[in-house]
Amino acid sequence: MVLLDVLANAMVMIKNAEMRGHKQVVIWPISKLVGNVLRVMQKYGYIGEIEYIDDGRGGKFIVQLLGKINDCGVIKPRFPVKWRDIQKWEEKYLPAKDVGILILSTPKGVMSHHEAKQLRTGGVLLAYVY
Repeated sequence: MVLLDVLANAMVMIKNAEMRGHKQVVIWPISKLVGNVLRVMQKYGYIGEIEYIDDGRGGKFIVQLLGKINDCGVIKPRFPVKWRDIQKWEEKYLPAKDVGILILSTPKGVMSHHEAKQLRTGGVLLAYVY
């Protein structure tokens, strides 16, 4: 298994486990960014509980799956986005209006595109979930 992008790895693990109907998935390796993206997904009801396990080698997340994810993935390259242009990226990555979320890393933290629009802040596109 080639591990180049920790976030891409985590999203693929979640997507594969969802497609196979699993109730939980162990995500390893992890990073702060992966944890923040998982929290945004949890906030919007795509995943359930997130449990951190410190195994002395960087840690793992055990994520409870709710069966609500049809597709998720990272956006590469990580495009910079102005808050006025978020609509354009929604149309490109999400299947329909008001379906799914884009996850951005902004100066105010990792958040969904809804929050970024509300706060009028741009950032860097990380991932999509619907």
